[in-house]
Amino acid sequence: MDIPIDPSRFIAFLGVMTAMGFAPGPANIFCIATGMEKGKRAALLGIAGLNCGTAIWFVGAALGLNALVIEFPEFFHYLTYIGAAYLFYLALSSFRQAFAKNIEPLHKIKISQQSPFYQGFLVQIANPKAILFFTAVLPPFMDMTKPAGPQLIVFSIATFAIDITAMCFYGLGGSMLKRRAEDARFRRGFALAVGILLMTAAALIVIEQ
Repeated sequence: MDIPIDPSRFIAFLGVMTAMGFAPGPANIFCIATGMEKGKRAALLGIAGLNCGTAIWFVGAALGLNALVIEFPEFFHYLTYIGAAYLFYLALSSFRQAFAKNIEPLHKIKISQQSPFYQGFLVQIANPKAILFFTAVLPPFMDMTKPAGPQLIVFSIATFAIDITAMCFYGLGGSMLKRRAEDARFRRGFALAVGILLMTAAALIVIEQ
């Protein structure tokens, strides 16, 4: 039976997505704040809103990427280098945070009295990193010898699974995770680990070309 994706690329994708999914960015900090201020049910509603926003980005970006691959298959080769460069940039950003003289406090998203689902949706739909992910990070992990559609479905399922796991980890963890994320030593170590993983992934992408 022929599987729709390359196993080695998929494993590498899971590693990168895990690092990106658990990094304390706007979505995860939103989950922490919502869980602390409004409880577990509100956190879960916020997570649902976040993932609805991701779904909209995913459908639009996936359709565009699929059309690009069909019409200009040679351009896909160059997208892999763009993806490697983007991962390299993210790795450098993590290293800068790990070795910074002073670490700034985490930006805390203010939670309004509106529906957590609506707020979560707005947080994710306004996130420009979503489109960068689907146009720069995802392409290097796709196998051009196989149909793009089935691969996009598998990658989307993996993306949602990791994102939901990370968001629940943050949202239901509440104040404990907030205290850990505010600890300078924890954040330095976490940033260093993420930087090493992303730098390794970028190097492997370039080597395999």
